[in-house]
Parts: sequence; structure tokens; C-alpha cells
Amino acid sequence: MLRDKNLVPLSHQHQHALALCVRLDRAIQAGDADPEPWQAEITQIFDQEIALHFRAEEAVVFPSVAHFPELKTITQELVQEHAILRDFFSRAGLRTLDIPALRAFANTLSSHIRKEERQLFEGMQKFMSTGELSTIGKGLEKALTGASEACLLPNEATRLRPRR
Repeated sequence: MLRDKNLVPLSHQHQHALALCVRLDRAIQAGDADPEPWQAEITQIFDQEIALHFRAEEAVVFPSVAHFPELKTITQELVQEHAILRDFFSRAGLRTLDIPALRAFANTLSSHIRKEERQLFEGMQKFMSTGELSTIGKGLEKALTGASEACLLPNEATRLRPRR
């Protein structure tokens, strides 16, 4: 389903985070993942985009869908996943993630994003009116003020390399 224009800013941020997950997964699979630079990049993307993204979802999106019984369970799961992901981001900031934890982080984040895109956003577009989605869009515009508009460039140690 085509994404409603009011949810596109969140979807663009999801793309940035998924790119991080793909690069991290490939580096781990290649045996080429040094935890230090990955944790630095994870911390940077959290500070510049994801912290604000989570707050916007929690302040604007989740309360707006709370009265839709079809979306209640998924929203509760997503709130719990935000807490789990915040713990991963905190651990990255403290530089305590090893390779298995980095793998778990990438899997958790990508799964969370896919759940939001495929279940929450699709459900919102199915059950909410154009006016309700527009109200969410206006709220997100305010809530996301200050978020990075550009995809962060990976550092030399975390950039995607051609497969050998």
C-alpha cells in the first residue's frame, strides 16, 4: 500500500535506520565488524534522529491510535520495543555491545521498523480518516522539528563494502 503523505517523514527515518541494520548485518556476516565504530555510529544516529523519532511516535502517533481496538495491541508492543531499543542505544553509548549484542540490536531494530511499517502504518491508513491522518501529520511536523533531514554517512569502518 502506498504510504500516506502524513506518515512519510517517519518512513524516511525508518529507511535510514534500516540502512544501518543492513550494513551492520553484512559486516557481521563478513567477520568485518569492529564493535567500537559501529557503536559510535549507532549513538550518533540515535542522538541525531532516533531519539526524536521515538518521542514523536510516543507523543503523536501512539496516542492518536489508542482508541482503535484493531491497533491497540500492536501499539502496546511497539512501546515495549522502544524501551528495549533505548537500552541497546544506551549500551552502545557506553560501548558495551559486543558482536552478538550488535547482531541482536540490528535484528530488533529492523523487526521493529517492519512492524511499524507493515502493521501499524497500514492499519492506520485502513482505519483512520484523511482528517485524522492529517492531524497526525501536523503533529509530526512539529514533533520532528530539529531532526536530521539527511541520511548520516557511515564512517570509514562502517561503510558498506563490495562482497568478495
